[in-house]
Amino acid sequence: MMSTKIQLPQKFKLNQPIESNRYLINGELLSWKGKMAKVYSSISSTDSYQPTYLGSVPELEEQQANDSLEAALEAYDQGKGKWPTMRVKERIACMQKFVKLMEAKRELTVKLIMWEIGKNLPDAEKEFDRTVQYIYDTIEDYKNLDRDAAKFEKNEGVVAHIRRGPLGVVLCLGPYNYPLNETFALLIPALIMGNTAVFKPAKFGVLLITPLLEAFQESFPKGVVNIVFGRGRVLASPMMKTGKVDVLALIGNSKSANALIDQHPKSNRLRLILGLEAKNPAIILPHADLDLAVKECIAGSLSFNGQRCTALKIIYVHEAIRTAFLEKFTAAVDALKFGNPWDEGAFLTPLPEPNKPQYIQELIDDALAKGGKIINKKGGRLMDNYIWPPVLYPVTKDMRIYEEEQFGPAIPIRSFTDINTPLNDMADSNYGQQVSLFGKDIKELSPLIDALANLVCRVNLNSSCQRGPDVYPFTGRKDSAKATLSVHDALRSFSIRTFVALKDNEENLSILEEILKANNSSFISTDYIL
Repeated sequence: MMSTKIQLPQKFKLNQPIESNRYLINGELLSWKGKMAKVYSSISSTDSYQPTYLGSVPELEEQQANDSLEAALEAYDQGKGKWPTMRVKERIACMQKFVKLMEAKRELTVKLIMWEIGKNLPDAEKEFDRTVQYIYDTIEDYKNLDRDAAKFEKNEGVVAHIRRGPLGVVLCLGPYNYPLNETFALLIPALIMGNTAVFKPAKFGVLLITPLLEAFQESFPKGVVNIVFGRGRVLASPMMKTGKVDVLALIGNSKSANALIDQHPKSNRLRLILGLEAKNPAIILPHADLDLAVKECIAGSLSFNGQRCTALKIIYVHEAIRTAFLEKFTAAVDALKFGNPWDEGAFLTPLPEPNKPQYIQELIDDALAKGGKIINKKGGRLMDNYIWPPVLYPVTKDMRIYEEEQFGPAIPIRSFTDINTPLNDMADSNYGQQVSLFGKDIKELSPLIDALANLVCRVNLNSSCQRGPDVYPFTGRKDSAKATLSVHDALRSFSIRTFVALKDNEENLSILEEILKANNSSFISTDYIL
């Protein structure tokens, strides 16, 4: 087993564990006197390996779950609450206040992203900055949405004022791999559209939310956002069973989503906004630029150790270039630098889940038993908190690594001579998020793009799969997603078109003019937000 020498720069040290016993319900930061969940990092602070104790958060119970839900329900008040009836510019002001307070917590939040989930420094900084930018972009897009709605339409003698209204109470459950960015990609548009929310952070990346508790408390009216800590089945399940959750916003896996949905007594009334798992393939055609394909497949399969739903989880390479590609690709994998998140140039970093190296080893053992081989020299080498990415070839359909979303550093490769091999595999797959297609022959690429666009929701030409830019739609087919997330689409996912209609006659128009003149309706308004 390999180990690494610890080099811990002073600026990235945690001066002391963060013992946070607070949680946010109904605008109050409450102190928890019950059981605390200890938070450890898989990164060692000592030369002799041992996990680092980072602190603790409340392990709340069902009563706190119910209290948080009741607070959100009361704040929404069947659509009559202060928040859902607030003027758009006032909700925007609350969000602007929040993001300013959030920006002041950048240094500590970035540090906690590195320690808690092992994300390297450039990516941790990018996650924070991208999230801040996402909030600003959402505010601007919401202004545009409201400007477009500041008018009246008339058809067939009926005058209508059409806007987008909130859906109700949102249960927001984020993922550990992007505990700030993807969580806020759900929470921020949900809130700004007038919904109220209960937010439970993921198991990993939980401490980094604690510096933001006061920002949430100070920025939003009481009960609008409630933040609880603990286990999903203890907190989320009881809330779903009440039938009072209007929207389930979850980024995770379909098994967890289905379990929660099944507990809702009126699932037909439950709006779902889900980002789930994927098995995104790369398809490398005979005329592909090999150096580019290798570079993009490295980034696609191993950025953040492959712990991304958008990661390349399987690579298909044409038989005509298989040998050349494998030679270049395996050399590139073995040349990557492993280190702690703050180490300069560290691309591979410790895995946050203590059992993940063993899981990858199980996939390796299964593949080897069924005729696969590890074709890179370092592949499968174990460390205390890592396993070197194995490049597995040939991979067959009876192997676990073919079927399962590995969500970690392991790269299965299949070769093909008939393009229908990867196409049929994708059609039979439970997933349909993205694909990376590498090639230069437009006669071959054009019909392939047409076919692939009907199997997945994003075709990446000569580039790795990814989520951004955040202005582009992010969704998937089959078990990969439900609803669409982006700056533009998320506002619509967390709202519904609603309107006031009246017959076009003198009396109704007079009433409408009086309402506009008095300016005492948040809904009927032609104000233009600058």
